[in-house]
Amino acid sequence: MLDHTTSTLLAYSFTATLISLSNATPNDKYDFIIIGGGTAGLTIANRLTELPHITVAVIEAGDKVLNNPNVTGTDKFTAALGTSIDWQYESTNQTYAAGQTVSCPAGKALGGTSTINGMTWIRGEKAQIDSWGTIGNEGWSWDELFPYYKKSENFIVPSPAQVAAGASYNAIDHGESGPLKVGYHPELQNGSLHGSVGTAWQSLGIPSTIDANGGDVRGFTVEQQTLDPDANVREDAARAFYYPFQNRANLHIHLNTTAMKVVWTSNDVDAIADGVEIISLNGSVSTINARREVILSAGSLRSPAVLELSGVGNPSILDKLGISSKIVLPGVGENLIDQPNNAIIYNSSTTFNGTTGYLAYATATDFRMNQPSDDDIPTWAEQVAAANNHAVNASSLEYLFKVQSGLLKSVANAEVFLSTGKGIGLPPSGFLATAFWLLMPFSRGSVHISSSNPLTYPIINPNYFLVDYDLKVQAAITKWVREFWMTAPMSSLASEISPGYTTLPANATETQYTKWVKTSFSSNSHSLGTAAMMPRKLGGVVDNALKVYGTANLRVVDASIIPFQISGHLTATIYAIAEKAADLIKADIK
Repeated sequence: MLDHTTSTLLAYSFTATLISLSNATPNDKYDFIIIGGGTAGLTIANRLTELPHITVAVIEAGDKVLNNPNVTGTDKFTAALGTSIDWQYESTNQTYAAGQTVSCPAGKALGGTSTINGMTWIRGEKAQIDSWGTIGNEGWSWDELFPYYKKSENFIVPSPAQVAAGASYNAIDHGESGPLKVGYHPELQNGSLHGSVGTAWQSLGIPSTIDANGGDVRGFTVEQQTLDPDANVREDAARAFYYPFQNRANLHIHLNTTAMKVVWTSNDVDAIADGVEIISLNGSVSTINARREVILSAGSLRSPAVLELSGVGNPSILDKLGISSKIVLPGVGENLIDQPNNAIIYNSSTTFNGTTGYLAYATATDFRMNQPSDDDIPTWAEQVAAANNHAVNASSLEYLFKVQSGLLKSVANAEVFLSTGKGIGLPPSGFLATAFWLLMPFSRGSVHISSSNPLTYPIINPNYFLVDYDLKVQAAITKWVREFWMTAPMSSLASEISPGYTTLPANATETQYTKWVKTSFSSNSHSLGTAAMMPRKLGGVVDNALKVYGTANLRVVDASIIPFQISGHLTATIYAIAEKAADLIKADIK
């Protein structure tokens, strides 16, 4: 039982699968083609087809999952991992993490990763969004993005029973008329656990917070989620942005269809995306054409691969594969940032029937971790630059790291998620799981193609713990989580069974803690940055209008454009980016 529980939390199974494909009518022409029917892609498709004279085609490699119980169920978000609706990506052997490979889940269905994620709705910190403008992206700040956070949202006010179980909110921070339902789980744990957790965190200096979605996440709170509390059903992107609008005559969904590459029109200045080459279930290849734009929304782990297959990227990578360089952009596929996630399991004599979703966010000061030293940053920049063969140079990375280091003086850099067994898809039991992760790693990795065959999975190398500071932070969070469990009243509630004090003693050394961290973590599935919105000279791939540098009409709209990690979960921010992108695109429609 313990092995099953631990493996569910710490690693995802990987089974190699081929990409599902289906027929698409050749030579179709649309105003806009969107590659990827996920969180961002369906949001943009919905907003663009509000204009009846605009036609939109969405190319999605997966199928509909409207009634798939692994999707709709709100108590078992791990159930879909390793199934046919998970791309089941896997990393390379991680050099700085004991040489192991790490599973990297991503949704392969209409609705994308919103169909298989943990449904958490936490936006991040104001200062982090403001940093996007700081590095040169005019028009991107918390104040400018905040209306778009609210635009998608249809917040469901918690019931009296949910309030009694710990739910709280600030109405001013939420939207009420968007397509996407957001609220609290209808079966929150209604016993004394919430009060016990809050008391323990308070003893460690972590206050309770009314609402973590107002730009300041630090504190203890109950997670808000993308679900319909009345129906107790997951609210994914397709359920919110597609199915209620599927009868629009100008909205066309090509399911089970894989986008191979962008097709270009010859030109003397900026490259013009003329369409998308696709492959069908029977292996036939055809092209659909775009009158106005192609929008790439395939996610952080696939969008850079599509760019490279289309001749956009680093010539040193493309030349080896016989792909002609259309646009030289060495930053494509670089800047991959993910968060390593560890977990500690506790056993209690109490059976917890409800779900929890208790979140605690903390700054480095809270868990007694020193701030990065200015003297270390140039060394880290050199390490990361060397790891990416200087595709992004050390001086650019040093500048970016200094911005990130400045953020760490005030923003949260640790998240602790406490859940009952039911909350992670296990039968009600006395198990309590505490998963935790550093929020803003300095380590950077990459995603690149290894073949000109679009059916070959990209090479994913997050480079976890490349920068040793990240490992030290994760070890410090581990110690702090144990301190929480040794604080009353939690100390009398449960006992640690994994890793347990035999494996990791209470007085473990720094070496023992770091060894455990790097041998027992999983991906937090928050990969971003691989087509970063940054100035081109810093290694950026898209500008502040999300257009790929050197192109006239190719945009990237998904988590790959986010330049830094955020102290929250990606879903809310991806929706907001897509909402803003839709307005940017509409402004260009003549």
